[in-house]
Amino acid sequence: MRGSGIGRGGGPLTRLRRRLGLERNELRRRVDRVQRAIALGLLVLLLGVAPPLAAWAASWSYEAGVRAENAERANRRLVVATVTATGATSSSGDRYIHETVQATWRGAGGEPRAGTLPSWKNAKIGAQRRIWVDRDGAPTVRPRPHSRTVTDAAYAGAAAVLGCGLPVLLVYALVRRRCDRHRYDLWEAGWARMDADANPRS
Repeated sequence: MRGSGIGRGGGPLTRLRRRLGLERNELRRRVDRVQRAIALGLLVLLLGVAPPLAAWAASWSYEAGVRAENAERANRRLVVATVTATGATSSSGDRYIHETVQATWRGAGGEPRAGTLPSWKNAKIGAQRRIWVDRDGAPTVRPRPHSRTVTDAAYAGAAAVLGCGLPVLLVYALVRRRCDRHRYDLWEAGWARMDADANPRS
């Protein structure tokens, strides 16, 4: 019948208790209970250590990233570069050849500067483009974006969780291997007793 509940595995809480080994079961041996107890202890340890450590690692990484953002923004600025010549190329090894342009721009202090810049689409003489320069007026990359700081913080938190989880998993794997070996010994002893009972000595 639909409402009888016969043959069902019980509710979610019952199934969870069964999986965790918390329900009473006469067939469960001592080695099984020991393994489950150790597993629960390791899980509690992981849940107690991993979240605070992950939060600390993410916070430390985020604060370091923000400091790097501020330092780079303070030491770099945007200026306008004007192309003075095109058609040049530069080689970095045998595989890569880059097109470049000659350009002029103002340094961080307003002094005129000239040099070579990577070319861009439709770069012609007189074309202008904004570039980042450092305190010496040399071209450099854009300051660190905030999105990178957030991403690095997330990676740091995940790495902390992984760093905590791997040793715990290793310990549990060793415990399970030892318990499995003990279970196999119990099985062998049980079969030996059954053989002895089935074939008593006359």
